[in-house]
Amino acid sequence: MGAIYEKEIVAIILYTSCFFMIMAFCLIIFFYYSRKKIIQKEVEKRDLEIIHQKEQLRAVIITQEEERKRIAQDLHDDISSKLNIVSLNSYLLNSENLSAEETKEITDNIITLTAKALDNSRKIAHNLLPPVFDKFGLHAGIEELCDEFETSKSVKVNYQNNIKFDDNDKDNHLHIFRILQELMNNSLRHGKATEIAIVFNNDNGIKTCNYNDNGIGFDSQNAENQKGLGMKNIYSRISFVNGSIAINSKAGSGFNAVFTF
Repeated sequence: MGAIYEKEIVAIILYTSCFFMIMAFCLIIFFYYSRKKIIQKEVEKRDLEIIHQKEQLRAVIITQEEERKRIAQDLHDDISSKLNIVSLNSYLLNSENLSAEETKEITDNIITLTAKALDNSRKIAHNLLPPVFDKFGLHAGIEELCDEFETSKSVKVNYQNNIKFDDNDKDNHLHIFRILQELMNNSLRHGKATEIAIVFNNDNGIKTCNYNDNGIGFDSQNAENQKGLGMKNIYSRISFVNGSIAINSKAGSGFNAVFTF
């Protein structure tokens, strides 16, 4: 009986040991694949972040190239053409037998064209970086931007600011300025809006801008409507200021965008 009892004890120990070994093996396999899955998800997340960053960089580069083309076109059309005529008129002043009346007419042309070239060069420089923004900050820059749009007589802009902007944060503020500039251009060119409202608030420490227009709107649920260069530029700039943006628009019901920064 004793020998049989001892055999049963040994068998129980062996079975128990085998059971725990199998359990340990299963746990090792489980943790191995779980860890592998976690690492795979982290790699996928990192890859998505890299792709997102590349898309942002690409959007910024494309925007910069488009801006360079526009500036080059402006310089060629507005500045170079006028300076060429100034040069031609200056050459004509050296002509012999010019009457006093002809000399005055050529001189007046040179003065007029030079003044226009200077005015256009100031406008081009202003579009690159408004002097008011550079000297007095974002609030003054937005006020001037609104005034400029209202001078077209085709749109009325209501701007309210309930935030004190930090003058030392001009890099981020420039992104905010460009976002509003892009939104307002879209409202005027594409939305055919006659009224625009811009309101800055501080909601529990989060700086928010609420932008509205009464334009023709579009279906914001359709992702294709938000793939234009302008919208990509806006999304890129929102990312640079560590913010978020929510866009809501329906055909015939205007446009609304709320972004944080």
